[in-house]
Formats: sequence, C-alpha cells, structure tokens
Amino acid sequence: MMDNAQASRRRYRSIVADSGRWDGFAFRPGDVVISTPPKCGTTWTQMLCALLIFDGPAFPAPLEDVSPWLDMSNRPLAEVTAALASQTHRRFVKTHTPLDGLPLHPDVTYLVVGRDPRDVAISFEHHAANMDWERFLALRAAAVGNEDLAELPVRRVPSEDPVERFRTFVAGETHASPPSLASVLHHLDTGWQRRHDANVALFHYADLTADLPGELLRLAGVLGIPCSPERARELAAEASLARMRERSADIAPNASQGNWKDVRAFFRSGGSGEWRGRVSAADLAAYEARVAALVSPDLAAWAHGGRLASGVDPER
Repeated sequence: MMDNAQASRRRYRSIVADSGRWDGFAFRPGDVVISTPPKCGTTWTQMLCALLIFDGPAFPAPLEDVSPWLDMSNRPLAEVTAALASQTHRRFVKTHTPLDGLPLHPDVTYLVVGRDPRDVAISFEHHAANMDWERFLALRAAAVGNEDLAELPVRRVPSEDPVERFRTFVAGETHASPPSLASVLHHLDTGWQRRHDANVALFHYADLTADLPGELLRLAGVLGIPCSPERARELAAEASLARMRERSADIAPNASQGNWKDVRAFFRSGGSGEWRGRVSAADLAAYEARVAALVSPDLAAWAHGGRLASGVDPER
C-alpha cells in the first residue's frame, strides 16, 4: 500500500523527464529505487547495485536496460514497464525524481545519493555539452511526441561566462534541467527527512570516493545481500572510474540510443573542487547564505562533505 503521506505526490515534469510516468507502476517487494539529483553518482550507484545483485561484473544486459530511468521521456513508457515486468532478478530502477514525487512503499528500498552541489553544477555543464540534444529531441518525439514542449519549463541557455553560470545555479529556483542549488538541496532534503525510515538509505559521492569498498559493503547491508569485506574489495575494483570508462558502451546511460557525442566522456575524471577556480569570496558567501536559507546545518554539512568527512551520519 502507498504511504498515506504520498497519496498526493508532487509532479516533476521537464523536457527530459516526467515523474507522472510512475503512476500505476507495479512494484514488487524488494525493488530498489535509486533517487538522485543529476550528476551525484547515479550510474555509479547503479553499478554498485548491479555488482551486488549479480555477484560480479557479468550482467544480463547493458546497465541502461537492467536499470532503466523509468521517467525519462526518450522511450515509450509501455516499453520500459514491459521490460521491467519481464525481469526475474531483483529490480533496481533509476530516477532523478525526489522522494516527494515518487510512490513510497514499505517493501521497496529507496537510495538517495548526494554530492557537493558546487561539483554538481560544474559536472552538469560538461554533461550538457556532451549531450546530443537534437538526437534526444528526435527520440522524445518518437516516444511521447513533442507537442507539449510549449507547456514545459524552457530549457535555459547557459551564459558564456562561467562565473555567471555559477551565480545562476545559486540563485535559480527551477526543478527542471539544468539543476539549481535549490533543486539539488530539495531533492536531498526529501531523503534527509526520511533518513530514519527503515527502507530509506543515504549515500554520498565523497564517501564513495574515499572508501568505495566500505560503502559497497554498507550498501550490501542496506539491500540485505551477504557480502564479505574481501568480496567488497573485489567488486569495488569493477566500479572504478577507469573500469567503468572501459565498459562505457555497456554502462553509460542511454548509450545505445546515441544520446552522447562521446560515450566515454560520460565518465570524465573531473573529480571534486573544480568550482574553486571560478568562485570569488563574495560569490562563496552568497552561496553559503543561500544554502543556510534552504536547509538545516546538519544537512548542509552532509551534502557538502558526506558522512565520513563531515562527521554527520544520517543514520544517527
């Protein structure tokens, strides 16, 4: 049965995705929903789930088919749900919809993954530059039609000035694409507010970077999948950036549809902290004031540093 608090879900709709596509989805006990803001380690988390569920790097199909983005509007919904219905393994589904836009079921596990929002802003710029928008629009036209484009939030054309792009990210209110600081923190807050629920778990990009075997072992515990520390180290090696780039044709989202100008570039090695080169002291102060106005200090600390670096453990 649906959580009563979710009886009236918020709808998130953009040119890229529509959370309304979750309406009527037939969940199974044990399903996993990976709910992340864009560029927070979504594919990384899908990879870790796949490694645990299949107990190794051999998957029955490319990751985009094994773990589809249900609400993305470039594939017909009936096609996506039919593919999920045919799966016999434990299912794990990707979404960029916050928890307040999803059906919440007590026997489904929800993984919310965070990242320093400043790194999200920079990473999304590279992501957008690598995306073939004409190809995406053609796929969208075939899947759902483009007659509704006038009803949707206008896709913002980014400024040529990187400083101005960062300021727009900080000040923006949009929950569409590209993301804003407000949308990233709101998404994380929907997980934070439910972090003590038995079926909700929070992970962070910085923690995955700092201790991938340890976080994979923690994920195994969340999913109830037996895994020894030794096996976690073996599986973590398959989820390194270099290894995932080698397998980009099978691992990158929507790789088979030609959405990317360079599919290997999806797994770029930008790391963290690139924003420092474009943010002045005044811009950073404005950023910090905006964060303080949007979320609690504990959530802000975790969102920027993760559990290991910040000392803020969402499970406590």
